[in-house]
Amino acid sequence: MTSNFLDLDKYIKRKTLIIEKNLYSYFENKNTILWQAMNYSIRAGGKRLRPVIALAVCEMLEGNEEVVIPSACAIEMIHTQSLIHDDLPSIDNDDLRRGKPTNHKVYGEAMAIIAGDGLITLAFYTICKYTKNTEYINILKVIEELSYAAGPDGMCGGQAIDIIAEKNKEFIVDENILNYIHSNKTGAIIKASGKIGAILSNASENEIELITSYCKNIGLAFQIIDDILDVKGETRILGKTARKDINKATFPNFYGIEKSIKIAKELVENAISNLDYFGNKAKYLIDLAYYILERNY
Repeated sequence: MTSNFLDLDKYIKRKTLIIEKNLYSYFENKNTILWQAMNYSIRAGGKRLRPVIALAVCEMLEGNEEVVIPSACAIEMIHTQSLIHDDLPSIDNDDLRRGKPTNHKVYGEAMAIIAGDGLITLAFYTICKYTKNTEYINILKVIEELSYAAGPDGMCGGQAIDIIAEKNKEFIVDENILNYIHSNKTGAIIKASGKIGAILSNASENEIELITSYCKNIGLAFQIIDDILDVKGETRILGKTARKDINKATFPNFYGIEKSIKIAKELVENAISNLDYFGNKAKYLIDLAYYILERNY
């Protein structure tokens, strides 16, 4: 990480420690093979970007972090589930995730599927069981937001079209389809992360709208950079197999590398413009947006 991001790096590590301390606690004294499989992928590492966004939004709005933590953990559970299922032989058929063997390589395909299912349901149980000191309507709004973002009009919807575009050579991918795939399969949960942090911090409608727009833009930018790294990156740095998406509907395949970088930069600038309203309190969210452009994994 460059010197420009040293402060952000410390911030992310600080928030990640909070997230992981709480996240891992939900798996304590759970020793069945299913819990082991779930815990394996939860503890495999990763950027924890989505829950960090939720906590960063809360901090910007001067909310109560303890209220947001269970939902932040639930967001990471949903994200981890998506990775387990993405790696399955019937989808991406990948052997490596976060630098470690994928879940199905360790526990078998059937247990990996159930581990993903377990993480989805545990996510919503965690929100309901552990969210305290907020109105019930806020908890309902969080459940609505996360279930929508993860479902057929969000992450699952984007994944489905992504699979169709890859497997069906007669399927025509245009600009709208490309944006739909990536805004949903990746962007939907990132957008929900910021919005959930705002809801649980009692943000105004205007604040929620600005934060949602910020997250929508960085979510798509994040996936574009992911696509570029798949082409240009190295497996040992990425923690997953490079050049696996060569036949997929990606921004580099559609626009080329240079234009894809230009689009990602425009998205980040648009994202940051939504934070003007919050002034200096938005510092870490601004830095995070720029970091997304410059990351190498």
